[in-house]
Amino acid sequence: MNGLPVASALSLVHVDKRFPGVHALKDVSIEVRRGEVIGLVGENGAGKSTLMKILSGVYQPDSGKIEIAGQPTRFENAADANRKGIGMVFQEQSLLTNLTVGENIYLGNEAQFTRYGIVNWKALYAAASRQLSKVQVDVDPRMRADDLDFAARQMVELAKALTLEEHASDHLVILLDEPTSVLERAEIDVLFARVRALKSRASFIFVSHRLDEVLELSDRIYVMKDGAVVADLVAADANITTLHHLMVGRSLQAEYYREPLQKAFREEIVLEVDELSLGNAYKNISFKLHAGEILGIAGVIGSGREELARTLAGFAPHSSGKLRVANREVHLVSPAEAVDIGIGYIPRERRVEGLVLFLPVAANITLADLENLTRHGLIDAREERRLATSWVDRLKIRTPSINTLCLNLSGGNQQKVVLAKWLNAKARILILDHPTRGLDVGAKEEVYELVRAVTTEGVAVILTSDTLEETIGLSHSLLVMRDGEITYRAEANPGHKPSQIDLIGHMV
Repeated sequence: MNGLPVASALSLVHVDKRFPGVHALKDVSIEVRRGEVIGLVGENGAGKSTLMKILSGVYQPDSGKIEIAGQPTRFENAADANRKGIGMVFQEQSLLTNLTVGENIYLGNEAQFTRYGIVNWKALYAAASRQLSKVQVDVDPRMRADDLDFAARQMVELAKALTLEEHASDHLVILLDEPTSVLERAEIDVLFARVRALKSRASFIFVSHRLDEVLELSDRIYVMKDGAVVADLVAADANITTLHHLMVGRSLQAEYYREPLQKAFREEIVLEVDELSLGNAYKNISFKLHAGEILGIAGVIGSGREELARTLAGFAPHSSGKLRVANREVHLVSPAEAVDIGIGYIPRERRVEGLVLFLPVAANITLADLENLTRHGLIDAREERRLATSWVDRLKIRTPSINTLCLNLSGGNQQKVVLAKWLNAKARILILDHPTRGLDVGAKEEVYELVRAVTTEGVAVILTSDTLEETIGLSHSLLVMRDGEITYRAEANPGHKPSQIDLIGHMV
């Protein structure tokens, strides 16, 4: 290094943005330098999404300015931001799965390959191959996008963003919006390696709730809270505890998983699995679940734990073995049957399977128990309001009103609505399938506290989680699965939790 200052690629200077009733951004200034990865962290509602939408041209600031390479500019819309070198890789991918990889990479920019209304497909696919080589992914551009796995599609998204080089006048800035949320560790390592290799071509803004990954990939980190930037840190000088404290205003304690609230479970057995099997997914699974117990199931993708959870929720009927709920043998062939016997399912994709986003909070909360809310074929609106208000108060769901559409709630509050739905339906067993995926650290803490609270009332929980740390921290008992079989069992009593190393050897 010659010690000269690194040139600025993109800056926001004293930017403000308001919506009705919300001051979303308050005098926000950030700078992204050439060849730099910027981490952007904050709780849900801190202003990260609004900031990213301003940078990508979806919103315009009310005041303040945007600069590219030190020169003031304005993004009229997302297409204008693209023309000026701002690309985005979305958490919920933007590829059209019924088109080929090449068509996706140049979607909206086919004119350069078109003459007299006819597309030169050979030229388009050759150009797409060159883009794919930038991210070192071995994919045939003629393949349909839906034939790729999620990790490969993520690389195609990155290649698509790099096409902006062809017409941008300056250094690219690529916005990475939760790009690792459903990737495995090996896939994350590949993505991070590609990002580091591309720093000569582009700068990056990396938004993630996974603070360890932000620290790993970023050069500098901006922390947001309540619409303002509260810290600008060199990543090498920061740690998870520091970031957590800046984000939520309190320290990350040893009690993060509310271990002191972990009470002994009851003797009553609410669910018993005996030699349960499902094709090649899992086989000969046996365990007992007690009232008030949290049973964590650990394993890598393909271990069978996800399929087992979905069997218990009624989505994947078992092929052999016995399943007993409250001392009664059952064979669940639909989620409705599971609901009828007191099993609730909180899915990893809460926006797809857990909620009806375009219905209000009240309707979502009562959705699983409409039978008891219906009088002469009509929903008792007064009782629905009473129940919904009660659950909103009890679970501290932050919503303008019970009539607010669930679409407009933060991820943490959406998850609370899903939990309220099953508690209102008097579920005695909850299947939690990656319940904190996509939530920030503050929202996770609230979910942990709620889970502890319901178990003290005798609700039993089966937990599969994104992290071993979360599985160990929350659970009373642990099962480890590998290749569809249980390979290890452990108790996880407060103060005597097994270590991650204890479990990993039985997982791989």
